[in-house]
Amino acid sequence: MPGFTTRPQLRGNFGMVASTHWLASATGMSLLERGGNAFDAAVGAGFTLQVVEPHLNGPGGEVPVVFQVAGSAPRVLCGQGVAPAAATLEAYRGMDRVPGSGVLAATVPGSFDAWMLLLRDHGTMTVRDVLDHAIGLAERGYPVLDRIAAAVESLAPVFTRHWTGSAAVYLPHGSAPRPGSRLRNPALAATYRRIVAEAESAGADREAQIEAARRAWSRGFVAEAVGAFLSRPVASATGEPQRALLTAQDMAEWSATYEDPVSASYGVHTVHKTGPWGQGPTMLQQLRLAEALGTGADVLEGVSADFVHRVTEAAKLAFADREAWYGDPDLTDVPLGELLSADYAARRAELVDPDRASLEQRPGRVGARPPFEPPLYVPGLAPEDRTTGEPTVTGAPGAGPAEVRGDTCHVDAVDARGNMVSATPSGGWLSSSPVIPQLGFPLGTRAQMFWLDPASPNALAPRKRPRTTLSPTLVTREDGQAVLAVGTPGGDQQDQWTFTALLRVLNGVADLQEALDSPMFHTNAFPSSFHPRETVPGGLVVEPRVGGAVLAELRRRGHRVEVAQDWSLGRLAAVARDPDSGELRAAADARGAQGYAAGR
Repeated sequence: MPGFTTRPQLRGNFGMVASTHWLASATGMSLLERGGNAFDAAVGAGFTLQVVEPHLNGPGGEVPVVFQVAGSAPRVLCGQGVAPAAATLEAYRGMDRVPGSGVLAATVPGSFDAWMLLLRDHGTMTVRDVLDHAIGLAERGYPVLDRIAAAVESLAPVFTRHWTGSAAVYLPHGSAPRPGSRLRNPALAATYRRIVAEAESAGADREAQIEAARRAWSRGFVAEAVGAFLSRPVASATGEPQRALLTAQDMAEWSATYEDPVSASYGVHTVHKTGPWGQGPTMLQQLRLAEALGTGADVLEGVSADFVHRVTEAAKLAFADREAWYGDPDLTDVPLGELLSADYAARRAELVDPDRASLEQRPGRVGARPPFEPPLYVPGLAPEDRTTGEPTVTGAPGAGPAEVRGDTCHVDAVDARGNMVSATPSGGWLSSSPVIPQLGFPLGTRAQMFWLDPASPNALAPRKRPRTTLSPTLVTREDGQAVLAVGTPGGDQQDQWTFTALLRVLNGVADLQEALDSPMFHTNAFPSSFHPRETVPGGLVVEPRVGGAVLAELRRRGHRVEVAQDWSLGRLAAVARDPDSGELRAAADARGAQGYAAGR
């Protein structure tokens, strides 16, 4: 019998787009209807998300993409910018962690170049086509979500006192915008209009226009404005002047790149993720552990205490390995072959006590190499700072925890030809650092994910990629054809919430919406990727729909259970394709009341 769904799963054979905001999904579908493909749709939706979800991403951020061109092998596009050339450990002397906000945490903005590279190589449309919706929304205004209003309200004192560029955009009348009102960003619209103009000045050739747009960003007026803004000290959230390490030259020397995905089989499917410069391989480690523990056997029976316990204990092991071994593989020796092997998973699975939650960090040992073990920071010791770390949103009074993790955005797209895209744009959110007045957006803070301990595989180094949390997912079947793209915002939780939904789909849940609507849970019993890098030993956050008996049993097993506000964990989106029938499907999480799928 089909399970409960908040909405119908979409079905059709033309094209599908699913994202964390209805306007982004509408943008992608508009591009499909005008003759574009899945890549055009994803790029246009990505630029729209920068405008309509400014509390969760922006042009100063980054984006990883996992995709498949119909008839080709899956690929990864890395739009994660690197640390500045001047970002040495010595440059942060006196600090134990990279700050969670302000210009000291900036890496090279990566999303624009990545989107343009994807458009050039696999799309069909022009720079004007994919930026048109974003420009219109920035010029005419977009609806202010409750969460945007709450974020701006909490940051208003910082904007007013120290970040005047941010105040000009987000406090247009001297106060935070009301939920439901419309907010404009004329400076960002002007930036993108100028990029379109410079692109079209290169002539009629589409690829020449895209290359001109890329130059305008990384070597032209955008990089010049960033360099000029950072050439003098910039106020932190407390008003302390900070001297940035990022320069215009750093932007000029970096570009997005393609690479092969890291993949693992599960049954008749293969799951494809980014390399260990992202946390994506933790999902693959969890799949290996699920096989070893037999976790998928009862996934169709609902959310039992046994299911939550096994998934949680496996996640603790995988994420302990993330801290111990993951980093930029261009500069770090990451033993992925061992970490993703069935033998390693079998040894690790033996550590899972079926009746008791672990309260320890237990990274695995690879050969004679000792694992890196990061410091333990306990919640509540850091001073309150609404700008630092990952973005959070305030829950309803009396309805659950004070904060729900937000973090980022997501978009998936598929077309009738079988092209499929999964992308997780993030960073450069409005709380990260001051808006650059000439450009209309702030820089990102992804460098906060580095450790300042040289023993860490994710230790800060010049021109190194931080080990990010951004984690899109693509799934292929035995003949190599893509059948599913899925992902969610949520920082460290991304490869937990997506894993739960994916495990359901791969074990027989046919309705995508049903898989996304299932009660969610996650553990935070490992170091957070975001400043102040806190760990909650034994921590388990669960939606109340699992039921009182399940919650009681989890507590009996020693989990430190926090009951979240209902319908608050995750904002998943997914698209799917049946290569045999050509049917396309899509779904978007009802959580947050803003994600939607569109298609026919």
